[in-house]
Amino acid sequence: MAMNYFHRLLCRSALWERMSATKIVPWALSGLDLGACALEIGPGYGANVRALRERTTTLTGVEIDPVLARRLRTRHGGTMTVIEGDGADMPLPPRQFDSVVCFTMLHHVPTVDEQDALFAEALRVLRPGGVFAGTDGLDGPIFRLMHLGDTCLPIPPDRAADRLAGIGFTDVEIETGTTSFRFRARRPE
Repeated sequence: MAMNYFHRLLCRSALWERMSATKIVPWALSGLDLGACALEIGPGYGANVRALRERTTTLTGVEIDPVLARRLRTRHGGTMTVIEGDGADMPLPPRQFDSVVCFTMLHHVPTVDEQDALFAEALRVLRPGGVFAGTDGLDGPIFRLMHLGDTCLPIPPDRAADRLAGIGFTDVEIETGTTSFRFRARRPE
């Protein structure tokens, strides 16, 4: 999904990777067990890879951008499996993962229907009882300024729970912070 130059610089920076490892991932996954086999949808530049590898045995990433997928394979191919593909139509078998995560990328999915298709795919590839968790940004003037020229369709947190439940998730939790919200949901047993 399209990202402006500033956004691309930020997302591939050591600063962003540090923020992700020390703030974003720990907040999003606080108290959650990812299990042995985790999937990250939209790993982008790989800012979350190290933090996720500390929480799971096997990590797979599905990345839609072919350039970023190649970059991920070059930088992290020894620690994760990288699949080039669309999170809304993943080339993966059902019930393969204990957990599915995504961080600060849902607003780059260009339509509500495609966001819902991504949620449905997350549900499909989860094992029964598996967890879907992550974060996304809150809409506002600064958020919009950072995304000038980007694909940017923020998900209102007050609608996220109903959307996830409508797909078939249970135990949906949404928590809003100052600049982002986190979500957690389970595939029924």
